[in-house]
Amino acid sequence: MPDFIEKQVRLNASVDRVWKALTDHEEFGAWFRVKLDRAFAQGGQVSGRITYPGYEHLKWEVRVIAMERPRRFAFTWHPYAIDPEHDYSEEPPTTVEFFLTPIEDGTLLTVRESGFDAIPAERRDLALRMNDDGWAQQMENIERHVEG
Repeated sequence: MPDFIEKQVRLNASVDRVWKALTDHEEFGAWFRVKLDRAFAQGGQVSGRITYPGYEHLKWEVRVIAMERPRRFAFTWHPYAIDPEHDYSEEPPTTVEFFLTPIEDGTLLTVRESGFDAIPAERRDLALRMNDDGWAQQMENIERHVEG
């Protein structure tokens, strides 16, 4: 079983435009479907509420570990943390990294989530499978957002 998820999308938008969509907390919230409480800042924790129908009761929380304009944005989080009764804080987080590469007609965006091998065995397969599907959807979401 792999320890990571990786997805790519070619975006007909400049690297600067994609960078803003990733790192401006209001833009990120619009395409990712989460209402965030503050701006992203290196080393900072950002939380909010998911706005996707049926999941509005869930809290969303990340710790920003890199803001390397305009090439890399990264955070840690607890993958597929959807049970409001479960305390995920004792589990190791995964690392989500967005890489922006200029290409002839825009930007190649790569998202890579790694660290699934440290997730408790009883959650690992489901977290990996659900986040794999989730990142596929999010790549479509950001594409619509920056190209719309």
